[in-house]
Amino acid sequence: MVLDLLIIGLVITLYPLPIAAFVVVVSAPLGPRKGLAFILAWLACLVAVITLVLFLTDGRPPPPRSPASTAVLMIKLALGLALIVYSERKRRRRRTADARHVAADEKPVASKRRPKKSSRMDQVTVWSAASLAVLLQPWGMVGLAATIVVQADLSHSGSFLALTTFCVLATSSLLAMELYMVFAPQRAQQALADLRAWLDHHKEQAIVVTCLVLGLWTVGRSLYELTA
Repeated sequence: MVLDLLIIGLVITLYPLPIAAFVVVVSAPLGPRKGLAFILAWLACLVAVITLVLFLTDGRPPPPRSPASTAVLMIKLALGLALIVYSERKRRRRRTADARHVAADEKPVASKRRPKKSSRMDQVTVWSAASLAVLLQPWGMVGLAATIVVQADLSHSGSFLALTTFCVLATSSLLAMELYMVFAPQRAQQALADLRAWLDHHKEQAIVVTCLVLGLWTVGRSLYELTA
């Protein structure tokens, strides 16, 4: 359980969509306050999912080879396959879009439109920042984590530690940017601007890689647990 949660938490914290949104939020006026709202809403979603799963299982994992444990493994396998399919569809769309841009020579037009998008995002409020965290939560990955939380046994303190570590790890990239912005705002602005520029060019590739890696890991683990 611990290894699976660590891997899922690492992939969630590196997932580019919420990172890209958070960079815009924390770089806006009153950015640290809005970033804190984003982080609190993000953590609230993770805690709510974990609490719901523990409530349903009563803090005790289902017996091995039971119908309940088999059903959870099947859901886990389905989510892993869905991540692989999503990754492949993203890759194909990216290839098609790149081919169209090259054929139509639209790259200069795209670069001119970027500032308009950022100016709109700068108007985000504290409440909309919190809503954005909920909307951009990678729910497929969080659902995958929920299938692992089913194995948590609250009679052991190690389970509490594993769940806490997962929440912190899944939020670590956001926390790092928030703290950087609070304690070194000028340097953070430049660093976040560089990160935003990098994400503009590599976000799609990063989504493909993260979803594919997690999907392959999940499918492999699920098949092993189903057949072992």
